[in-house]
Amino acid sequence: MVVAAAAASTPFSLSSAVFTRRRSFRVSATLSREPSPLLRAAQHTVDSYVESGMVVGLGSGEASDLAIRYLGHQLRSGSIQGVVGVPMSARSASEAAKYGVPLKHFRDDFQIDFAFHDADAVEEGTLVSVIGRRTSTTQEDDYILLQKSIVKAADEAVFLIKDEQYKSGLEGSIPVLVQSLNWLAVAEEIDDLYLGDAEVWRRASVGDAGPLGGDFPIVTSDGHNILDVIFTTPIPSLANVAKSLDNIDGVVDHGLVMKNRCTVVIAGETEVRTVTLQTSAVEGGV
Repeated sequence: MVVAAAAASTPFSLSSAVFTRRRSFRVSATLSREPSPLLRAAQHTVDSYVESGMVVGLGSGEASDLAIRYLGHQLRSGSIQGVVGVPMSARSASEAAKYGVPLKHFRDDFQIDFAFHDADAVEEGTLVSVIGRRTSTTQEDDYILLQKSIVKAADEAVFLIKDEQYKSGLEGSIPVLVQSLNWLAVAEEIDDLYLGDAEVWRRASVGDAGPLGGDFPIVTSDGHNILDVIFTTPIPSLANVAKSLDNIDGVVDHGLVMKNRCTVVIAGETEVRTVTLQTSAVEGGV
């Protein structure tokens, strides 16, 4: 059933500094008549799921940045009150601090009401999500475990994605955190498991240094290496991949997230759609 998604309560765009030839500058704050698809998705997420008094997990990524900024705007305007954010990375903590969202840092005993986060990809139907892929614009290798922990601790979670990131038969990389002392043995076991379907590369701290990660592989603050398991053929089931990885000695965790109370907010060019795990049906469109 298609239902019109609620519009953002207040049109919103970020202020921008405009420099003049006299080296002075003026700040223009305008209401955007045509917000970007990601901004519409961010506004919809905050307006539909965040309520006064909530503890909210603040995700990381382009859409999450916009959601944090819009949340700060709503707090300043008094539309919602008493929200506390739990940042999933230094990036989300910085955005929250700049836009006036009060923070507290995650502990295992926290009660988190709601969380949002950018996903790299979401499997159609199951809503199993991939997080933690290395991109050219962001390097958040040290936060995969924290991001996954906050999402799993939340009573309800939303993943923010673009249209092309929601499909079945996903390909591409799945990050796997492994114990650094025996990383090579673990990598070989994973390589044997997916022989012909995937390549296994140890993530380098600088550039692409080859399958072994070069002289400076990523070592997280917890002492883990990251293996990128790069699937070159469509993956029939992300849940089966997660189960197989969980059974390998030396695998600490991975970037596959499965959650019962989960919604995906999809930023399309002309509409925002929401898909729930229970129905995998479109519940909104604007």
